[in-house]
Amino acid sequence: MGGPASMDPEAVRRTAAQAWIRGYPMLANYATLHAQAIDDADPRHVGGLGVFRHFSRPFTPADTDVVTPNNDTPYSWAWLDLRAEPWVLEVPATERYHVLPVHDLDTAYAGFVGTRATGSGGGRHLIAGPGHRANPPDGFDGVVRTDTNLAGIVGRTYLAGPDDVPELCRVQAGYRLKPLSEHLGTPRPVAAEPVWPVWRGEEVLGTLEFFTFLDFLLGFFPVLPADAELRERLAELGVGTGDFEPAALPAETRSAMLAGIADARGELAAAVREAATGSALFGTREQLGSRYLDRACGALTGLYGLPAEEAWYGGWESEAGGRLPVELRFEPGQLPPARYFWSATMYRFPERQLAPNDIDRYSIGDRTPGLVHAPDGSLTLYLQRERPTDPAESANWLPAPAGPYQVVVRAYGPKSALLDGSWQLPTPTPR
Repeated sequence: MGGPASMDPEAVRRTAAQAWIRGYPMLANYATLHAQAIDDADPRHVGGLGVFRHFSRPFTPADTDVVTPNNDTPYSWAWLDLRAEPWVLEVPATERYHVLPVHDLDTAYAGFVGTRATGSGGGRHLIAGPGHRANPPDGFDGVVRTDTNLAGIVGRTYLAGPDDVPELCRVQAGYRLKPLSEHLGTPRPVAAEPVWPVWRGEEVLGTLEFFTFLDFLLGFFPVLPADAELRERLAELGVGTGDFEPAALPAETRSAMLAGIADARGELAAAVREAATGSALFGTREQLGSRYLDRACGALTGLYGLPAEEAWYGGWESEAGGRLPVELRFEPGQLPPARYFWSATMYRFPERQLAPNDIDRYSIGDRTPGLVHAPDGSLTLYLQRERPTDPAESANWLPAPAGPYQVVVRAYGPKSALLDGSWQLPTPTPR
């Protein structure tokens, strides 16, 4: 098999571009993992691998762990190294909406535990990596099988508002993780500690260091049939072998790889401009298939977004300079059709983070106290920077930043009208 010196530069460029799109969600995921589970000096550190860190309060603009955070369902974060053995996840019985989705290293979902998927009765579930395919022992209610040896959980639990925090904390305290060996009372197997590369920020995405990180991460990612051909081409460049060294490549090969990175970044930027905000960008490996560009769009615009059966996403972005103020009117009987609840959240753009405002209101929806419906049953939301002077409009006000913004509408437990497209989000209109 030929090495880098014998590879056609155009072929290298195509390989680099395809691998960048395929690998972008892995690096976006690793950026969060490194801050939360590896770098104990980072304020976002959750305490390491195999522990939950719960957010037990509404999010504020200071919370920037992920893009497009929401105040509907505060997060319960956890990261798992599944090389040595499976882990046990226990959840309490609760009528409160919750979901603990387990995602692979490339952000594809491996399985779900929670209200929709497993019910409200609580239970014990096994999370098993690719090296542990045996059936779970007696006493388990289910098993989530991952395709990668690093996995994450971004749990969500319903929060009605600030006064509901104590009950939220009680439910979150019932989410427990332990190694299978601890559950069984047997000696704990140990895997060698990796040398975790230090994440230096988004600057690595445009350099050959991207492939240094990808080389490391692929060590936790056994080759899947759909990736075999690309992985073979990457291995010819040393990526995925565990010892990728850009300096060892011929200058022509390095240049071709950098050109491929530029191609891929342009492709992703164009796709994001065209992509609608929606749940089609998120899902299981079976749901996403080979739509790697969609997966990359999802990682960029809403990392860890939920698939359509769990939550529906809609919304829009303002034009540059902000086309404000606007109204969002729901006609009588035409509120978002959700089994659980719905909301609209305001973000500053392009950062996709919560925007500070004088009343600390970052979202509005069916749990917002004091919403004013018109006599005909319609509901109009007012999105603008200044507080409306009319009391009824002020009650329905979602504060906007001074500059460009993004609004994300979420419906949890979407009904069929949302899933089949027969219900459409109204178009916002200028005031």
